[in-house]
Amino acid sequence: MPKKPPLIFTVVSALNLTPSMIRVTLTAPEIAHMDSGCAGANCKLFLPQQDQTLADFMHQMQTGARSVVRTYTVRYVRTERCEMDIDFVYHGDTGPASVWAKRAKPGSFVGFAGPGLVKVTSFYADKYLVVADMSALPVAAATLEAMPEDAKGMAIFNILTEQDQQDFRIPKGIECHWIVKPDPHAASDAILDMVKKLDWPAGSVQTCIAGESGLVKKLRQELIGNRGYPKDDCYLSGYWKIGLIEDEHQKLKRAEATQ
Repeated sequence: MPKKPPLIFTVVSALNLTPSMIRVTLTAPEIAHMDSGCAGANCKLFLPQQDQTLADFMHQMQTGARSVVRTYTVRYVRTERCEMDIDFVYHGDTGPASVWAKRAKPGSFVGFAGPGLVKVTSFYADKYLVVADMSALPVAAATLEAMPEDAKGMAIFNILTEQDQQDFRIPKGIECHWIVKPDPHAASDAILDMVKKLDWPAGSVQTCIAGESGLVKKLRQELIGNRGYPKDDCYLSGYWKIGLIEDEHQKLKRAEATQ
């Protein structure tokens, strides 16, 4: 059976949430039938070419012609208004999705497939550890917002500038750290060192950790390999890798999964 073509979403608005993050609000009738609790789920965006007409793009999506595809996170969904928010890291003209988001205005369009599954769906731990860079801030924020009010633990974020701190609901028992790291492509073990120093008493720990693959791999070794946390309690995902574009990174992840 052939795959369903991507949906066509239209831009309602685009705003600079912080200096390095653009929030694009999208609309389509199909959003009304999506799960209202899908914030934090991944999705695929099919990017139109610059100056491509809607008719030409729709034909391209219907015929399955190749398009630039990038993976993003549903930040908010309002099914009653047929609206969805997706946050884009803006890093200049070095990425097609970043460029599209910067140029987005009411009436712009994009292809959409998904959403996938929410990463953390239940909360039962004594402590929570959330780690994210700018690319994974949407899934981390959605997870924190879904936590119970009495949740305890730590959240650590790598951001590009001090002004990139975001204001969203974080349980009072979650100790939050915002670390400014202007160059995301410069490797750093600052977060790993903080995690290694965690001296939590015995008890269950759940994690939501995503971002640059090199750091995520080191955190996986520390948490699952060294501390013995159960894999089922740990969401750890490399969203990108220094030196690789998304297509190359996805190919590498598929190869590693078969080893």
